[in-house]
Amino acid sequence: MFDSHIERGPTHAYKWEKYKGKDILPCWVADAEYACPPKIISGLKSYLDHQILGYTLPSQYAPANHAVVSWLSAQYDWQIEPEWIVWTPGVVPGFNAACKGLCKPGDKVIVQMPNYPPLLAAPAINGMERLAVPTVVDNGRETIDLASLESLASDPKCHLMILCNPMNPNGSVLTSSELTQVSEICQRHQVILCSDEIHCDLILDPTFKHIPAGKVVGLEDNSITLMAASKTFNVAGLGTSFAIIPDEKLRARFIRGTQGLVPWANILGLVATEIAFTQCQDWHQALLTHLRGNRDCLANAVEGIPGLEYQVSPATFLAWIDASGLGLKNPQSWFEDKGIGPSPGADFGSPQHVRINFASSRAYLEQIVTRLQR
Repeated sequence: MFDSHIERGPTHAYKWEKYKGKDILPCWVADAEYACPPKIISGLKSYLDHQILGYTLPSQYAPANHAVVSWLSAQYDWQIEPEWIVWTPGVVPGFNAACKGLCKPGDKVIVQMPNYPPLLAAPAINGMERLAVPTVVDNGRETIDLASLESLASDPKCHLMILCNPMNPNGSVLTSSELTQVSEICQRHQVILCSDEIHCDLILDPTFKHIPAGKVVGLEDNSITLMAASKTFNVAGLGTSFAIIPDEKLRARFIRGTQGLVPWANILGLVATEIAFTQCQDWHQALLTHLRGNRDCLANAVEGIPGLEYQVSPATFLAWIDASGLGLKNPQSWFEDKGIGPSPGADFGSPQHVRINFASSRAYLEQIVTRLQR
């Protein structure tokens, strides 16, 4: 199911255009090198047979809304109402809408570091100042620095925190205790939490459990939870995600932040989300098994390479590799010289790291590993 490699060059795929014409294997941007579920392909073909691609208001496309309700209940024991759902054309527009709708220019927004580039950029794009809360290592596990968060949240100009959980790039998953403390800090300082949870369905370590922000005590009416089928089911190009916002007034402010700028989620993305969440459970479980194997294959290879260190992550298909042991100013070039194209850590605020996407066939990953070891 995940062992065939599909040639993407002719599709002008963003991931492959970067190294076009070079002998470099792309393993950077977070989309996968395997086909999305056959049932999604079949369902999209059936929809296209209707031959009309007109306007469809996402809130009126009941099958997708019901699918989200059912998925969140089954996966996270989170009971939501359909009216809490606000559809967006991606998680990135979602947290930018939160900035625009909940803050004003000159305000401050908390963002954890390191983080992926669009999230780091969101405050400045909207005329706000970014307050960086660092990541710390606790018992060998990366997590958010709660003491720093308390200090930053006390700033009277700070009204919003954008969280990424599971974390991107390091793949860490916040515990119930940590989320409770985040909730208490936000409540104390009247900070709204916007939680980017796009990788929540990619928990590879069964000892960890994803907890949606909106389910945490104290955050039910003080949070925006951003999710999507896009990463898990490899349909990111369809530009469809959703926000769960239980509080009506907060939901209205978020929607105001989207008006005139953010288009509706498109109909094919809604259909794909519906099918992913109702017909692809077995595919999802098989994917997790495949990704665990790929993660372990990469981890074993990195362990034997002097200068590299990989703290195996419990979630996502992204490996955050510490290359500081190489003693190089720009470790990205070291990887590219070997014919491998990861994401440069500098883009995430950590220049001595790189991020390798291992969502591919095992054969493709083994090519990456072979080049890495030479």
